[in-house]
Amino acid sequence: MEVQGKIKVVGETQSFGDNGFRKREVVLTTEEQYPQSIMIEFVQDKCDLLNSFQIGQDVKIGVNLRGREWVNPQGETKYFNSIQGWRIEAATAPAGTPPVAPVSPGSDPDDLPF
Repeated sequence: MEVQGKIKVVGETQSFGDNGFRKREVVLTTEEQYPQSIMIEFVQDKCDLLNSFQIGQDVKIGVNLRGREWVNPQGETKYFNSIQGWRIEAATAPAGTPPVAPVSPGSDPDDLPF
């Protein structure tokens, strides 16, 4: 599954416990009629994938949906979901879309004033 949008936040890498578990979060704002701010976590060696990306950059992120069950001390069952990133790349224009080049007035030989 993929999510595409603009990077809103890139968090610092966090370490948890004695086993060296690492997590880094990025918030992506989708570009649709009703934009969504989606937090995606990268774990372990995938944390380093975010090093070359910056706030405001358009990206495409490959994600997996994760879920788990937890029973609290009172015996109630709770469910948690997370979105885990495993790939990130700069977003490009859709296939077949020619690059847009700036045109200055009078630069086109067919643009005659009459």
